[in-house]
Amino acid sequence: MTRRLVTLLTLLPACALATPDDAPFANPARIDTVRPATLEANWTRMKMPDGGHTAFASVSYMMAFDDDWGFGPGFYGTAKGNYGGIFTVGFTGQRRWRLSHNTHLAASLYVGAGGGLSSSAMRFGGGLMLRPELSLRTENGPWYTGVGISQIRFPSGNVKSGAALSFTVGRAMDFVSFSPDDAGKKGRAGRRAGLGFDEISFIGGMEKPRASSRRRSGQPYPDRLGKAGADLRQYIAEGSWWGFEAAGAAKGGVDGYMEVLANIGQDWALFGTPRLRVGGQLAGGLGGGGDVDTGNGWLLRAGPTLRWITPWGPSVRLDAGYTHAPSGAYSTSFLRAVLSMPLDRTPTLIADDPGGTVREQQVGASVMRLPGVRFKDGREETVSHLAVNLSREFSRHVYGAAQAGSAAVGSAGAYSFGLFGLGVQSAPLWGGTRLGAELLVGAAGGGGIRVGGGAVGQAEVWAQWQLAERLRLRAGVGHFRTLRSSDQSVPLTHLQLNYAFGALQR
Repeated sequence: MTRRLVTLLTLLPACALATPDDAPFANPARIDTVRPATLEANWTRMKMPDGGHTAFASVSYMMAFDDDWGFGPGFYGTAKGNYGGIFTVGFTGQRRWRLSHNTHLAASLYVGAGGGLSSSAMRFGGGLMLRPELSLRTENGPWYTGVGISQIRFPSGNVKSGAALSFTVGRAMDFVSFSPDDAGKKGRAGRRAGLGFDEISFIGGMEKPRASSRRRSGQPYPDRLGKAGADLRQYIAEGSWWGFEAAGAAKGGVDGYMEVLANIGQDWALFGTPRLRVGGQLAGGLGGGGDVDTGNGWLLRAGPTLRWITPWGPSVRLDAGYTHAPSGAYSTSFLRAVLSMPLDRTPTLIADDPGGTVREQQVGASVMRLPGVRFKDGREETVSHLAVNLSREFSRHVYGAAQAGSAAVGSAGAYSFGLFGLGVQSAPLWGGTRLGAELLVGAAGGGGIRVGGGAVGQAEVWAQWQLAERLRLRAGVGHFRTLRSSDQSVPLTHLQLNYAFGALQR
């Protein structure tokens, strides 16, 4: 994140100029800005209040604001000891100082929310987590490694570490985008724009735990478990992909269970039909919570996949397979249905690239306040959430949205949620102001909050103000409730601060 910001008007000839015969692209939108960005993984060891030892693994994506400062979303999860299921979601701010051609010093502060595995000896309080770090990094091309000193603490609980060694691996890249003011225009680009993913998918499925699977309490599981989640994919060649997925329990009495995995896969045309494809995928990552015994938290997954690419753009998938926690008592087969919405795709040679339509995308931070939330012990309390949110226009008036977050204020530390759905919005009104409404569904649980099996829904109406070309402030009111029970039905107020950019829908 130390390179200067540049624009592709002067540096990227791959942004094609229009030709006289190319009427739809008489004045094509062009990539507006390139900002340095980085994908960074971190490993931090710590001692827990009950005397055990664990380590937090993290993945963060940060975009540079200028030559020295970066900011972006990330998550942390336990990956060592018998603590699988402690997760937080939040944001990292980072300042860098150049020391030499291939070394830099970085000071970081992560602010997130979450928790898990609470007990009388281990309390996460409201769920707010802070992690400051000072580290020295060595660069080798786009890659860098580092070692530093950090501390993890939940200020309203008793979970905190002393100064501890941390280890970092990162990769520098670019965040390429169109101006959000170009939304709706035709455009071309010789590379992916935005976050660089080609599609987002919404997942719903059922699992059948093996007889050997146990809760942390030693009891067997219910017969079946339901899960809901989402994934992001990038296709690196025809039928070959990598990506990330996250899901939570939505049925089966293990509310609070969550998993985050990285995956790779390959599929091939079936019966010579390129739209109907069969293949397989592998995944690995972290999971736990909901009294599920995943040991240290590591999960492995493998199985076949069947994909149909519709003529209209979206894809429909059926995934099956097997998930296993190597250090825990958790093994299950699964079957799930997936609806995938296209975001971008691998660019072709610019002379043959048909281009696409610029759509506005937003990523940012959310704070939600829910009064009168019911707990399993019978009390009611106001709970505040911190979340990462992502939205993407599918047309001028319809958009998709996703949120992932956790409780940060109150006494519901370890409560987490993931939601996705659709919204409608007006055209920009006075001063760029917009009005809209959205409906989200997903999974939630943990922290002692009553959520039935974990399936939840959220409806909201909102107003959004344009603070700058790429900065948006949104305020909304709505309602949150459990879908399979009457455990929760509470109002909410919601405030978002988002960064807006343009990306192609090809």
